[in-house]
Amino acid sequence: MDAPKRQLRVRLRVTARRRGGDGADGGGGGGGAGSGAPKRRLDAPSLNSAAKLQRREIGGRQLAARGGGPAAAVPERFRNMRLQEEFDTYDVNAHLFVKLQFLRRRSKIIEIVAAKDIIFALAHSGLCAAFNRVTNKRIAFLNLSPDEVIRSLFYNKNNDSLITVSVYASDNFSTLKCRTTPIEYIRRNQLDAGFPLFESESLKWPGFVEFDDVNGKVLTYSAQDGIYKVFDLKNYSFLYSIPDENVQEIKISPGIMLLIYDRTPSYVPLKILSIEDGKPLKFFKHLLHRNKKIDFIEQFNEKLLVKQEDENFQILDVRTSELIEVSVSKFMTPSAFIFLYENNLFLTFRNRTVAVWNFRGELVTSFEDHLLWHHDCSTNNIYITSDQDLIISYCKSEAVAEDGTVTPIGSINMSEIMTGKCIAKIAASDPALSVTPRRNGCKKRSSVWSTVPEALEDVTALFYDEDRNEIYTGNSHGLVHVWSN
Repeated sequence: MDAPKRQLRVRLRVTARRRGGDGADGGGGGGGAGSGAPKRRLDAPSLNSAAKLQRREIGGRQLAARGGGPAAAVPERFRNMRLQEEFDTYDVNAHLFVKLQFLRRRSKIIEIVAAKDIIFALAHSGLCAAFNRVTNKRIAFLNLSPDEVIRSLFYNKNNDSLITVSVYASDNFSTLKCRTTPIEYIRRNQLDAGFPLFESESLKWPGFVEFDDVNGKVLTYSAQDGIYKVFDLKNYSFLYSIPDENVQEIKISPGIMLLIYDRTPSYVPLKILSIEDGKPLKFFKHLLHRNKKIDFIEQFNEKLLVKQEDENFQILDVRTSELIEVSVSKFMTPSAFIFLYENNLFLTFRNRTVAVWNFRGELVTSFEDHLLWHHDCSTNNIYITSDQDLIISYCKSEAVAEDGTVTPIGSINMSEIMTGKCIAKIAASDPALSVTPRRNGCKKRSSVWSTVPEALEDVTALFYDEDRNEIYTGNSHGLVHVWSN
């Protein structure tokens, strides 16, 4: 019997939008990675609270051997990758089951989640499709209501279900609604077996819901009631509430929550609570430089990370009060973080580049061939393997056309986190990279219409299924491509 696999720890925050902005831009949120107030935190720092915050925090148990063996065999995992399958989220008959015009249009993929041989692809329009990787057929669209715009997805490993976070035209896209559906019922296309969550909460702007797989908790904020609530992610039972009096932001770390209060000119009040019962563990004030805005405040176990505009990066041990400062010339404010709990390290993303740091403020790794394609550093284009050895991203690739011009085609790069070396790559320039022949009455053949360069052009979402050893990419045309060996 296989040992339990360490799971990717995901923190996903979705924030309601001001004045129902979803209908204006075609719905969805797509996320970047974070700083300032929350966004869909990249297992990420803080971006803009009005955007959705996604953050993948990595930690947990040891990953079971999956046939890959030792680290030396990791490159073999990606050898002979080919374009195996293609799925389309666009449906010419969409007008039959959705009434919003923008849901009927072809739209880029902003998020991919895979669980138990099912691929979920969310388009920017807010339309979400589920595909069966065994039959390679679309199961269904997850939009149950004709005016439903799905903002984000969260796979809850605690009870093997998918949570959708949606807004609706009927209330001007102003309120977040959550729904959970067991994966097995989705497989059978029994979507009505799901049920709504947190119906007692009014999740209007600037309210939000945050799913924290690190601690198995859900954090909601109801701006109307002025209260934060914590629920159990296993059964969604209510645990405790936190008044929002002067609370500017809440950051979650293993076992604890950091409450950040409104700053004064010279300091910011901070409180650490137990995540299990909400009991206060420590209250303290962190001194600030006057008249300098706070770039970010982050909590990682006992380490508090603080950066102000044009000032040194500070790492404070909240237990011992030891303070480490890193020169502003060495550590510039990143657009996102990814915390690696198992390795006690963190990744930073800035100007398309990735770097690895320790909590002594030392640069551990810089990457040799991992220049990200997208400026916004969205975590939807980045995947960290659950044993924290690899980062897989959609990267810049200087592909050259026959006439000598540089083509707008990226590559999928797999790099070792500890060494920075690129150990494998899916690139259009690779002569060995092929497409599985199209189906023609043969079940073993694929339904791929795209060429390899077309599939690698303008990739907008990426996911690596570690159980199947397959990479899924979504592009600006609403297509999902399967890369497998």
